[in-house]
Amino acid sequence: MSDAEERSTAPESEAEADADLPDWDDDYLQGVAERLKFNYDLEREYAAGGEDFDMYGRLYVQSQKQFLHQSLNWANYETVEHLLVRRAEGVSTADLDALVDLGHDLADDWIEPDEEHQGTDFTFVLVVPDIPESVRNYVDGFRDRTLLKYGYYGAYEVNLAVVAPDREDAVGSSEADVTTAFELWQDLDAEPSGLLGRLRALLR
Repeated sequence: MSDAEERSTAPESEAEADADLPDWDDDYLQGVAERLKFNYDLEREYAAGGEDFDMYGRLYVQSQKQFLHQSLNWANYETVEHLLVRRAEGVSTADLDALVDLGHDLADDWIEPDEEHQGTDFTFVLVVPDIPESVRNYVDGFRDRTLLKYGYYGAYEVNLAVVAPDREDAVGSSEADVTTAFELWQDLDAEPSGLLGRLRALLR
């Protein structure tokens, strides 16, 4: 007899989440943080790979199978998402290329490839005044997944999202599920269930 169990480092209660939540001098980012606080460990003014970001979030989930008792477990797998958010005055496809390159650099530095590593996501979100059509097309068709040791050590993925909150506009790449959390003008409960299949588990 065996059971599958998942563990996360995120706070378990609203009081814990509020106590750990940083304050942003940015109403929009504060609103996003309110949506993410139950599942992500959040920081402000974060530096990664020589780049500065206004928000950093880390989602960590460990899955394991156990036999009768927690001490008798096997098939332990780790899944991590690194969320890096920055406000910008504008965005171009060259800016997105640079973020993708940064994602690969961070993967080299941050991932310890082994049998327990199942997957790591590096999700970059740019908050801008408006979204150029070239950028929308770039992000909408984007996916970048890299297998580690032919998949034996899992994989990592670089995701992109661009949000223009003043225009109530957003676009995310195919695996950037967290984009929905940045659409503060949308009620999560009003979204189609298919769109939130994975995201409901992350944001609740």
